[in-house]
Amino acid sequence: MKFCLAMCFLFCGFLSFSQGDTSTFKVQVALGLNNPSTDGFVQGFEGKTLNFPTVNLGLQYMFSKKIGAKLDYGFSRISNDTDAQEFKLNYSRINAQIVYNATPIFSFLPQNMGTFIHAGPGFTKVKPLGNYTQNDTSNLNAMAGIEFHFGISDKLSVYIDTSYIMGFSDDFNPISNGFGSFNGNLLTVTLGASISLSGCYYCEQND
Repeated sequence: MKFCLAMCFLFCGFLSFSQGDTSTFKVQVALGLNNPSTDGFVQGFEGKTLNFPTVNLGLQYMFSKKIGAKLDYGFSRISNDTDAQEFKLNYSRINAQIVYNATPIFSFLPQNMGTFIHAGPGFTKVKPLGNYTQNDTSNLNAMAGIEFHFGISDKLSVYIDTSYIMGFSDDFNPISNGFGSFNGNLLTVTLGASISLSGCYYCEQND
């Protein structure tokens, strides 16, 4: 919790020292699927290859036409595979990320499309449900992803995001600590909406 609060204060500090009329402030909401790494489960408690839902909520601020930052929260539900012991768990994370506008690199895409790359550190909390609530765990993570935006208007775009969250955690010791839990990496694919709260969302791409 202290780590999360520290990142929040750091992000707010970035906002308070940022200037410029062309900067844009956005809120993002996305929903999709997740794919947990198989080595994050102990034997007999493997998770499904694809799980629903994954929900991402974020605030993004562009300092310039190319560089920005965002603070985002992600929630994913993971449940047992068909042949595994029954379990469900909640996977939550919070990340502070650098955002790079890579639209010029993808210049072959239509004019009303934008491409953004994001990456940064964060904190993960895993909370098993049902019979294994004592096996909760937490760890630091590093996240990276790419978003493809399609402009609906100056204020609204829809986007698809593919992200990979790498967890920095120790092996379960004893193994029973991993029953119904997870300490691996997570791949997410989400579809969302990005709403501009200030400035023009696509003005930086038309210069």
